[in-house]
Amino acid sequence: FCHKDRSPAEELEKLKLFDIGDIIGVKGKIRRTPRGELSISALELTMVTKSLLPLPEKYHGLSDIEQRYRQRYLDLIMNEDSRDTLRARSKIISMIRRFMEDMGALEVETPMLHGILGGASAKPFVTHHNALDSDFYLRVAPELHLKRLIVGGLADAVFEINRCFRNEGISIKHNPEFTSIEAYHAYKDYFDIMDLIEELVCHVVQALHGSLKVTFGEGDKTHEIDFTRPWRRVSMVDLVKEQTGIDFLSFDTAAQAQEAAKGVGVHVDVKSNWGQVVEAMFDERCEHTLINPTHVTDHPMDISPLAKTHRENPRLVERFETFCNGWEIANAFTELNDPKVQRERFEGQVAAREAGDDEAQMLDEDFVTALEYGLPPCGGWGIGLDRLTMLLTNSSNIRDVICFPTLKPK
Repeated sequence: FCHKDRSPAEELEKLKLFDIGDIIGVKGKIRRTPRGELSISALELTMVTKSLLPLPEKYHGLSDIEQRYRQRYLDLIMNEDSRDTLRARSKIISMIRRFMEDMGALEVETPMLHGILGGASAKPFVTHHNALDSDFYLRVAPELHLKRLIVGGLADAVFEINRCFRNEGISIKHNPEFTSIEAYHAYKDYFDIMDLIEELVCHVVQALHGSLKVTFGEGDKTHEIDFTRPWRRVSMVDLVKEQTGIDFLSFDTAAQAQEAAKGVGVHVDVKSNWGQVVEAMFDERCEHTLINPTHVTDHPMDISPLAKTHRENPRLVERFETFCNGWEIANAFTELNDPKVQRERFEGQVAAREAGDDEAQMLDEDFVTALEYGLPPCGGWGIGLDRLTMLLTNSSNIRDVICFPTLKPK
C-alpha cells in the first residue's frame, strides 16, 4: 500500500519502474485497509527481479496450446487450472508412496540403463556409453530387476516409482517417457493384487475428491465414474464374446481366429497368433466400453511371456489389466517363477524378434539364473501414474499432467 502521506517521495518514484510480472521487495508497517485487507504500508521498495518480457494479456490469458507446453513456466503463471493439476499429480504420487510404505513395502531404485531389453514388449530408445564402449537400452520397464530383489529376499514387497521410456507413438494418452509405479509381493497371486489395486485407487480417489464418484469430460461428453468396490472382474475372451458373440476359446488355430476376426471387420496381420487376434478383438470392440473400473482377466499366453500359466486353462495366463474410462490404468500378473518355462517363453520371444517383431523381448540369461535360485510365489503389478492423474483431474491430454511433455524440437 503506497500513499504520498506515508511513503517517502523517492520510494514513490520507483513505482514508475515496476511492471506486471516484476518481483519486488516491500518493507513497512503491517496494517489493514479500510476494507479490511491485510497490507504493508510501504516505506521502502526494492526491485528483486525484473521481468524483461511482457506477460500475456490477462483477460485472454495464455490460450496457445503448444506455447503452454513449450513454455510451461508461462502457463503456470497465467493458468490456475494448470497449477492445480500439477499439484494434484504430486499429491497422488505422495499418497501412493505412503500407502505402500504403510503396508510394509520397501521402495527401491533399479537401473535405467539396461544391457538387455526386457520387462515389457515395447520398442526401446538406444544410447551409447563411451567409457564402456557399449550400447544400452533406456528401460522400458523395471520388472526383471525388481523380481531379482524378491529372489534375494530384500523384502517381501518392493516397489519403485519409476520413469520408463518407450520409443513409440505420441498421442493424448502416450508420452515417450512416462511415470509408473511397479511392485512385487511375495506369496500373493493376481486375485490378491486385484484387491490391492482397488484399495489403493479408492484410497487416492477418496482423499482427492472426498467421494468415490468422479466426473470426467466436458459438455455432452461428461460422464460419472463410480470407483465403489467391488469392481467388475471378467475374462478377456468372455468380454470379446459379450461384444461380438464369438467364443475364441472354441478355435484351435490362429487361422480360425483370424478368419473370425475378419468376419466382423477387425483387421489382423496374417502373422498374428491366436492370442494376438484375441487382443486385437478386445482393443477394437471392448476397451472403449469399459467406463467404470473393470479388471479384464485371464489374458492369452501368447501376449504375456512373464505371467504364470493359468491354473485351469493352459492357453491363458493369470494376468489382468484394469480399465477405466476406456483406458488401461493397471497391469498385473501372478508371476512366472519356473525357470524352465521362462526360458521357453523367452526363446519364443527371440524367435518373434528374429522374425521382425521389434517389440519382442530378449533372452535375459541372468534373470533365468536368478529364477533358478528360487523366486517365491509372487504377484506383480504396475499403474501408469500419468494416466491415473489424467483420470482424477479431468484432463483429456497426457501433456496436461506432465510438467514438461516430450515435444518435437523447433
